[in-house]
Amino acid sequence: MHIYDSRFPQIAARAHMTNAAVPDYQLLQRRNGTARVVVVQPRNHATDNQVTLDAVAQLGPNARGVAVLHPTVTDAELKQLDAGGIRGVRFSLGDPATAIVTIDMVEPLSKRVAALGWHVQLHMPGAMITAYADLLRRLPSQIVIDHMGRLPLPEGLAHPAYKIIRELIASGRTWIKLAGAYLNTQIGPPQYPDATRIAQAFVKAAPERLVWGSDWPHPTENNKPDDALLFDLLAIWSPDEAVRNRILVTNPEALYGFTN
Repeated sequence: MHIYDSRFPQIAARAHMTNAAVPDYQLLQRRNGTARVVVVQPRNHATDNQVTLDAVAQLGPNARGVAVLHPTVTDAELKQLDAGGIRGVRFSLGDPATAIVTIDMVEPLSKRVAALGWHVQLHMPGAMITAYADLLRRLPSQIVIDHMGRLPLPEGLAHPAYKIIRELIASGRTWIKLAGAYLNTQIGPPQYPDATRIAQAFVKAAPERLVWGSDWPHPTENNKPDDALLFDLLAIWSPDEAVRNRILVTNPEALYGFTN
């Protein structure tokens, strides 16, 4: 999920998302019963990660963070971020006009953060996954493919990006985030059947490499989805309770270092 906090500087991108603070998110936690949380630095706050560090500190030992960085970050700054609960670097690359980072930053930062045990989180469309497959194969750090790989529709699982993602999973360093049903559909709620097919394929193929995300407060959406409905979708995507426990509990422990 993301925190938008007007106490911290924001850029103009997505001006409609200006404030979604920790107390607001805690209301959702009480609604859906979750305790652990991963705060992902949003585009509005660019590379000033103080908003995410502050949120992680407020949320306590059950929180981790994912930063947005440029390769100019110093080793000392990386150590400070690590101490503040950061466990990965996010690259949102779908729209170059509004992107804070670029594809050429991914490999240098992957090399920098690998020793810390961090991952690089890649939100990129399926066509881009296909185009940069060789780059992804040689990254030294762990990789998190965000929003189920944004496979182009209606091809979905037939798109070449799905085969590449499966190959990356088999390498033992790649995770898939089951999130953003509304970003992977041409049909929509309540069950997002096209997104559901993609999610179910990943659950069948690699349940040990999946984590779930709410994407709250849904910054891409003007009409906000029902968070309870999105959470309940996981029971359709993964009907087996033991597998859901793995996705929600044990897999995040391995990826983010949760210990409580």
